[in-house]
Amino acid sequence: MHDARVLVVDDSAAMRALFADILDQAKNVTVVGAASSANDAREQIKELRPNVVTLDVEMPGMSGIEFLEELMGSNPIPVVMLSSLTQAGTETSLKAYELGAVECFPKPLKATPEQFAKTVGQLGKIVLAAANSNVKDRRAPRDTTRVAKVAETNFEWNGHILAITASMGGIDALTQILGDFPEKCPPTIITLNAEPAVVETFIKRMDGELKCAVKAAKDATPLVPGTIHIAYDPERHAVIEPGTPAKLRLIDRDPVDGVRPAANLLFGSIARGAIPAAGAVLTGMGRDGAKGLRLMRDAGCKTFVQDRKTAMVAEAPNAAMDMEAADKELGLGDLGEALIACCHTG
Repeated sequence: MHDARVLVVDDSAAMRALFADILDQAKNVTVVGAASSANDAREQIKELRPNVVTLDVEMPGMSGIEFLEELMGSNPIPVVMLSSLTQAGTETSLKAYELGAVECFPKPLKATPEQFAKTVGQLGKIVLAAANSNVKDRRAPRDTTRVAKVAETNFEWNGHILAITASMGGIDALTQILGDFPEKCPPTIITLNAEPAVVETFIKRMDGELKCAVKAAKDATPLVPGTIHIAYDPERHAVIEPGTPAKLRLIDRDPVDGVRPAANLLFGSIARGAIPAAGAVLTGMGRDGAKGLRLMRDAGCKTFVQDRKTAMVAEAPNAAMDMEAADKELGLGDLGEALIACCHTG
């Protein structure tokens, strides 16, 4: 794993100092410079050769989003966007993901000392993961013929559910996979560890764009075809309760291996309940999902991992492959089709 060499870009001198201080406290992270504008950043990138850029959304002259688009179009470099969590801010975060940002992180404008200390750890881990991300290779060419075939399939549900986990880079990956789902898609549960306000905006957008429904996970929801449930509340885990139909349950419990909602807990509940299902670990930080996916595989479920070469952050897929938890490692275009096929009677 490479150390992170960070260029902090923000038009506010106070914010540049704040984030430089935060990152200087993080392990294996070095702040190599600070820039006040896109023009300044452009020159410092040439001179200092950072492997990560933190970029403010709102800057005079060229905005952060415009500069991000320039960077991704000319010489892609991992970028972590820093923004407020207003409605406009969450919409901008989704745009940043579309353009290729590795992560969007909220500015700790009114943080308590405890919250600030947590921010230090979170941002340090994010920047380090960004330095080791696959920004240049994240998108594999899509087979439009295959996508059309999936979309035209007369899907007939065989009783299997889908369980998917993603974190860093997950919004980009899920946007690609879920676009192939049919209107009466299999019941799908996703744990998405990302900023809750951004996930809420993502859910609203996807619910309006996809053929099927996309909803925030709610306790005691029967799992029936046609709906994708996204669990993202950092205070509650998501598990599956066996039954006819099975139910999605949200439970209060301490983080599992430091994560909540934990994919290991979700996957484990499926395996222990002998629930017919298929599972997948997508791009993300850490090892969450690996143990649970192995339990699913041992219980007879079909299991998959996103192709590590094209995953934005390959830590979670690597962990799953190390545990021999997956039947197959697939690119996003193939993965969507494979998941749907596991739940189709044909």
